[in-house]
Amino acid sequence: MKQKNTNIYGRHAKGSRMMKFGLYSEMQLSNGKTEKQVYDEVIKQIIHADQAGFDVYSLIDHHHFSKFSVSANPLAVYAAVAHQTRHIRFRTALHILPQVNPLRMAGEIAVADILTDGRIEVGVGRGHAWVFPDEGIVPIEEAKPRFEEALAILEQGLSEGRVNFQGEFFTAKDVDIVPKPLQKKMPYYTGGTSNRTYEQAGMKGWGIFVPPLLPLENLKEQLNIYRDACHKYGNEPQVVWLHAVYMDDDAAQIRKESEKHFKNFLAGNSAPTVKLPNKDRMINAGFNFYAKGILEKLADMTYEQITEGDVVWIGTPEEICEKIERVKREVEGLTEIDFLTNYGGMDHWKVIKQQELISKHIIPNFK
Repeated sequence: MKQKNTNIYGRHAKGSRMMKFGLYSEMQLSNGKTEKQVYDEVIKQIIHADQAGFDVYSLIDHHHFSKFSVSANPLAVYAAVAHQTRHIRFRTALHILPQVNPLRMAGEIAVADILTDGRIEVGVGRGHAWVFPDEGIVPIEEAKPRFEEALAILEQGLSEGRVNFQGEFFTAKDVDIVPKPLQKKMPYYTGGTSNRTYEQAGMKGWGIFVPPLLPLENLKEQLNIYRDACHKYGNEPQVVWLHAVYMDDDAAQIRKESEKHFKNFLAGNSAPTVKLPNKDRMINAGFNFYAKGILEKLADMTYEQITEGDVVWIGTPEEICEKIERVKREVEGLTEIDFLTNYGGMDHWKVIKQQELISKHIIPNFK
C-alpha cells in the first residue's frame, strides 16, 4: 500500500493537523515607492515575520508589469534574508516553468536551499495568461507542454541529482545537477484555476494555493477535484488559503489606513490584462478563466464592494478569527492561511502593524 504523503509541519498531540500561518506578497510598485524601497521593506518584513512566529513567506514570481509586481527573483530575496532568519520557510508562488531552463532552475533552487539551511519550498505553475502575449517569445499554445516537460526535468533533477530526458522542447542526456539541495524531498505547491492544475496537485501530493480575490464559490468544483485526486492517490490535502487583510479596533480607522491600498491592490491585479492574448487562443490553450473578463473589472470596485464581498478581510482580530473558523468549516483539507499584508503600496509601518496583530491575536488561537 502506498504511503501517504504528509506535510512537513507535523500534527497536534491528538492527531489533528496543525494550522500553519504564512505571508504572501506580490511586491506591487505603487504609491510613489522606488523598486529599491520595495525590496528593502520586504526584506525587513520577512525578518520581522520570522521573529513573529510565521511559518512561511511566499513571493510571487512575476515579470514585465511593475504595477502588479516587481518580484522577478524570489530566490534572490530568500538568499538575502537567509542568515538573518532562523525558522521561517520560503516559497515561490510560482516559478513560471514554461519560460525557464529547468536544468538551470534546479541548480538555482538547490543553491537557495543550501543558503537557507533547507527551508525552500518549490511552487510551480504555467503562469498568468498575460505572460504569453500575442507578440511574446513563448506562444501561449506551448505553455502546457513546456510546463509538463520542464516539471519532469525539475522533479528529476531535484530528487535524483541527474537528468535524462527527451522531449519536444527540452533534451538532457545524463546531465548532473550541481549543487544538490539539502532537502532529500522538496515540498511542492501549485495554484491556479484550471481543473488540470487541481487534479495534478492531488495526484502528486502537492499543496494547492487558493487564489486571492476569488470567492470560494468560484473554486468549489476545483477543490473537490483536488481532494478526490488526493484521496485516490493516497495523499493528504494541503489547501493554502490566501487573503488580504487589514485589522484595527475601529472601522473608520481601518478605512482611513487601508482604502487606497485595497484599490491599488485590485488595480495592480487588473493592470496586466491589457496584454492578454486573443480570447480564442487563451481558451484553446486552457486559460479559460482569463477569457471571462473577471480581472478587468477589479479596478472599478468600490471600497464597500471590496470589503463586503469578501474580496478582502477587515475587522478586529476577533472578527478575523471568526472568518478563519468559517473557512475551516467550509474548506476540507485546509492546512494553511497566508495573509497578504503588503499590497497596493502599503506603508511599511502598516505592514508591520498587521504582522504584529496576526502574530499576537490570530496565530495563538489556532496553534
